[in-house]
Amino acid sequence: MNTLAERYEVSESFGETTVDVGPDRWIELLTHVRDELGFAFFDWLTGVDETPDAFCVVAHVYNLETGRRLLLRTRVPSDDPRLPTAVAVYRGANWHERETYEMFGVIFDGHPYLEPLLLPDGFEGHPLRKDFILAARVAKPWPGAKEPGESGHGAPSRRKTLPPGVPADWGAPDA
Repeated sequence: MNTLAERYEVSESFGETTVDVGPDRWIELLTHVRDELGFAFFDWLTGVDETPDAFCVVAHVYNLETGRRLLLRTRVPSDDPRLPTAVAVYRGANWHERETYEMFGVIFDGHPYLEPLLLPDGFEGHPLRKDFILAARVAKPWPGAKEPGESGHGAPSRRKTLPPGVPADWGAPDA
């Protein structure tokens, strides 16, 4: 894959090849690996919340003839998470981009139908972002084991803490 390393940032980890590019070269990379290197099978695409400043968009492609896999990555800023759609290069990216849009809020410019795919109508927010607050964590007590003293017997309890992901101003959990 010399031509790949000459044009892009390539790394090897655990026997897997990863290619990183800026968002402006995303479609160029996808087209190059499909047309020039034979990675014609689109496996999946998703997002990764790299808080606080970016989302990583990751795609996995496969060469059916050689049996090689590639992990393709780019980063988009979290304050304006936009990336050109890959649907014109790999039709299979359609639903994956819709899911990534819905779960992370990454907007795929030029997508033919960038509409919610999995969540109920009227759902607000992007639930796979690290800053998304799960209301269930506030409505239902944290399901951890009781601390010594919380059962009403024995030593006094330690300071009660809120479960992860619940802002401090939402109040202390019920005892």
